Parts: sequence; structure tokens; C-alpha cells
Amino acid sequence: MFVISFLVRRLAQGALIIFLVTLLIFTLLRIVPGDPVRLMAGGMAPEALIEQIAEEMGLRDPVLVQFGRYMSGVVRGDLGQSFVRPASGASTGGSSFGDATRGERADVLTLIGETLPMTLQLAFLAIAFAMIFSFLVGIPAGLSPGRWPDRVAFYVSSIFISLPGFWLGIVLALLLSVKLGWLPAIGYKGFAYTILPAIVLAVELSPVLIRTLTGSISSAMTMPFIAVGRVRGLSQRRIIFAHALRNASVPLLNLLGIQISGLLGGVLVIEFIFDYPGLGLLTINAVLQRDFPLIQGIAIVTSAIFVLINIAVDLIATLIDPRLEY
Repeated sequence: MFVISFLVRRLAQGALIIFLVTLLIFTLLRIVPGDPVRLMAGGMAPEALIEQIAEEMGLRDPVLVQFGRYMSGVVRGDLGQSFVRPASGASTGGSSFGDATRGERADVLTLIGETLPMTLQLAFLAIAFAMIFSFLVGIPAGLSPGRWPDRVAFYVSSIFISLPGFWLGIVLALLLSVKLGWLPAIGYKGFAYTILPAIVLAVELSPVLIRTLTGSISSAMTMPFIAVGRVRGLSQRRIIFAHALRNASVPLLNLLGIQISGLLGGVLVIEFIFDYPGLGLLTINAVLQRDFPLIQGIAIVTSAIFVLINIAVDLIATLIDPRLEY
């Protein structure tokens, strides 16, 4: 019963958040300077043609009218069609907006569906790398507060948090790809192309995870149940992994949910640097081309992913520690 009421309440809140994000993005795109129709039709297109295309696409209607029309499609699962990308994948020119060719523009949902798995693959691999490294460094540090493992964790996290992601990506590409030839760097022709950008993202995620894990384990080891476990004759390994780490996992899990939600900013930069064909690179190109439907669709999908991630994190946290209330 708790799970059902929890999911219903959080999904309702998530739907409201997605609606507000969509409204904000939709409104901002239409008040910022620049006319996307000019980019679509070409700089030499006459003004009469620009206005004709804009009228046909409904871009001269009031913003609320446009938003209502757009949301009516969204609730049916239709995120619209790209302004500048035909179904073939190339950028459309000014002659692509006649009635005969308008249906050839690519569906936004199709474009997102083609790139989202690539970004999810990159994100999950980066999180796996960050978690493995954070556990290797953070657990010994939490068990030895004030001693050399704790100092090593502090220095490592301080160094990692000081490294700009774009700089690290370029340096690692030059070192591991160009000089040593260990890993491919540019584009995507297989899973190996995901490893290098995932390492860069993992370096960005690791510092906060290390410090949180260190502090949580250090605090958990001072709790009364740890002393009781020792009195009962439990092994140190069982005390650490079955009791201390379980209690330390709740703040780490909450932080991880926040980190995953904030991962998109890093993904945008890293995918651009490595020319990785994911959602981040698609977002950058959509913004540069002022592709309104694509930008709006990406905002809706990413908002939905963030909402679902946070719901899953909170639900798992309550299963680990039933005392928590959300």
C-alpha cells in the first residue's frame, strides 16, 4: 500500500514538474532573439517566403495557442517534427518546406530514440567507473579517519574536482588515443569508443562520491550497533559490508540521484569533445540550429528521466531504511 501511494504521489508531482519545464522551455524559445524560419529557409530567402513558411507552421500564432497545440500532441505521444532535419538525417534547406516535402522531416521522438541509448550507455559506464573507484578509495578512508587512507582520499578528490572536464577530455584523448593508441576517441564505431568519455565523466563524479562515502562510513562506524556487532563476535568484514556500508549507502544513494540528474551538463561537453553521437551532441546541434521541436522534446524526455531516477532513488532508500519518509 505504501509503495502504491508513494508512486502515485511522486508521479503526480513529476508530471507537474515536466509540465512546468515544458512551459518554461517553450516560452523562452519564443522570446529569445532570432527567427528559426530564417535559418530554415536560408539567409537569401525573401521576407514574403519567410512569413509564408512561419504562417504555415503556426509560428506566428500567440504563444499560448502554440503551446496548447503542442501539448495536445505531447499527450498523444507526438513530440512533433524537427524544423531542420529530414527523415534522411541531413539538414533541410529552404526548398524543403513545400507541401510535398514537409512530411519528410524527421520525427523528434525518432531522433531522441536513436541517440538516447548512446547517452545512457555512456552515463551508466561512467557511473560504474565512478562507483568502483569511489568504493576503492572511500571505504578505506572512512575506516581510517585522520590516517593516510583518509588523506589520500582527500587529495585525490581535491585533484579530481579541480580538473576541468573539457581539458581532461582533450588531454586523455591525446595521451591514450593519439600517443599510446590504447583507446579510440572520436566518433562511435563500437563499445570501445564509450570508455574514454566515460572515464572523463567518472573523474567529474568521483570527488563528491568519495567524500560522502568517507564521511558516511566514518560516522556509521561510531554508531552503537557497530559495538554491539563486535560484542556478538561478528567479523570485521561482515560489520563493514552488512551494517556500516548499508547505513552509509542511504546518503550516498541520495547524492548519486542528484549527481545523475546533473550529469547532463557534463555529457553535453564530453559528447561534443569526443563527437559522441548521443543526446548531448544532439542537444547542442539543436540549440545551434534553433530547432524548437527537438529542443522541446529533449527537455521533456530528460525531465521525465530525472523524475523517474529520483523516484527510484527515494523508493530504494526507503527500502534500505524504513524510517525515512518521503
